[in-house]
Amino acid sequence: MQTSSIDEAVRPTRLPRIADRAKAVSHEPVREIATTTVTAVAEAPAVLDAAAEESIARVRVAGAPVSVVDMDKVLDTFGQWVGSGRDRVVLLRDVHGAMCARKNDLVREAQEAAELVLPDGVPLTWAARLAGQSGISRVCGIDLLPRVCRHGVTRQWRHFFYGASPNVADQLAVIMREQFPGIAIVGTHCPPFRPLTADEDAEICAKIREAKPDFVWVSLSTPKQDLWMQEHRGRLGGVTMIGVGGAFEINAGLISRAPMWMQRSGLEWLYRLAQEPGRLWKRYFECLPRFAVLATLELIKQRLAPVISSRNP
Repeated sequence: MQTSSIDEAVRPTRLPRIADRAKAVSHEPVREIATTTVTAVAEAPAVLDAAAEESIARVRVAGAPVSVVDMDKVLDTFGQWVGSGRDRVVLLRDVHGAMCARKNDLVREAQEAAELVLPDGVPLTWAARLAGQSGISRVCGIDLLPRVCRHGVTRQWRHFFYGASPNVADQLAVIMREQFPGIAIVGTHCPPFRPLTADEDAEICAKIREAKPDFVWVSLSTPKQDLWMQEHRGRLGGVTMIGVGGAFEINAGLISRAPMWMQRSGLEWLYRLAQEPGRLWKRYFECLPRFAVLATLELIKQRLAPVISSRNP
């Protein structure tokens, strides 16, 4: 895999199985996830020859291995994956997710194993560009979901919506069918707000396999969705799992989105904070300053690397 100059080895091709130190992750509240571990990751179908897929460069931003992509690149990549028979994981990474991965080993391992780590947050995109990655653009989960749905209509891509609050996935399916006539939405499922039993988990895996989607859109919030997707890698019959957090509610019209000027200015988080201050204030005011310091130190290290190298031939 091609990597940025500031990241010589972004991630291994696959993680070792983590059964000995894991237990099931489900739709429990976010605050419990820091101590939650994951069950054994089933072995995926035969791994494709890495040379058969176009490599995508990555750049470290506050430790997160962010894929150097734009929306068109992501759509092209998805087109290569559909029908391959291999489960893949796509993370949408923002400041909160990057900081979660620094604190939790299992979240970090899931992040390293993901095939794509997309720059959902504007600060990550800015940091990557300052690091010399001019080809990167923000790929936000709220935008990605309808873009992939629209792009896939004529290609007969099949979609399954998993997660969110009760009835939200069903409402989203109605909206997507109205916006994109002919779209193939082959199933929805809202898990309970508690850990699933082994039988319940096996049942939902069987339901997804039977529906034969190309994409499983996962709305469990970060980092729960990261761990759920990693846990279910190899168990869903060759799908691309994409963790999009609150994109279900926004695209279903249940929650409003920040004005475009706030999105472009990197202030969408402030709009979200005004909507849910009780839930989000601690997240933002802990994560944002820490991210700024880490990203700045990382950039300084990168800029000084050539100087240090020239003095120590």
